[in-house]
Amino acid sequence: MSSERTPGTELLDPAAVLRHYLWSAREALWWKLDGLSEREVRLPRTPTGTNLLGIVKHCLNVEAGYFGPTFGRTWPTPEELVPMTAYDTDPQADWYATAEEARDGLLDLHRRVGEFADETIAGLGLDARGRVPWWPPERGEVTLHRIAVHVLGDLTRHAGHADILREGIDGAVGMVASNSNVPDGPGDTDWPTYVARLAALADRFA
Repeated sequence: MSSERTPGTELLDPAAVLRHYLWSAREALWWKLDGLSEREVRLPRTPTGTNLLGIVKHCLNVEAGYFGPTFGRTWPTPEELVPMTAYDTDPQADWYATAEEARDGLLDLHRRVGEFADETIAGLGLDARGRVPWWPPERGEVTLHRIAVHVLGDLTRHAGHADILREGIDGAVGMVASNSNVPDGPGDTDWPTYVARLAALADRFA
């Protein structure tokens, strides 16, 4: 689903605003996997194993939980998600794709989870109250508005992680396919010279 499906006039509605930006964040994340091989999206890129496909798997499981059980809704095919019991033996269970999980399958699953989140927001309204099962009891009671903002923050954080990982793979940068938000036109930025200038500034404090 594209964030462009939300007409501009509907962005006056707070729920529509949240759905719009949730989709924008998902699409920004998915775009970072475009053009890469199955190996490239799985390969660990940091000392703690962060990888592009693992970020997608983490985000979709987070969304399914927050927009599902938190508000009494059940994901129709629970076998597609990481069960809570898996974390007892593997705390990183949602941060990497198994040999049986393919990139296209996880991307499709995340899209369907996004539709599920839309249904929760549209069907219950932002004032709906729920309880996050894995939060401490004293702060587990929440509104759907709070959870939508919480998940949006999580998605945008991880989309930013994916930005950096993808730049390190092949130099590809940008916010979205249609608007990089980076000065990349002819003569705009001589990146090696720019980086050298920043390095020289930093070296003054050595």
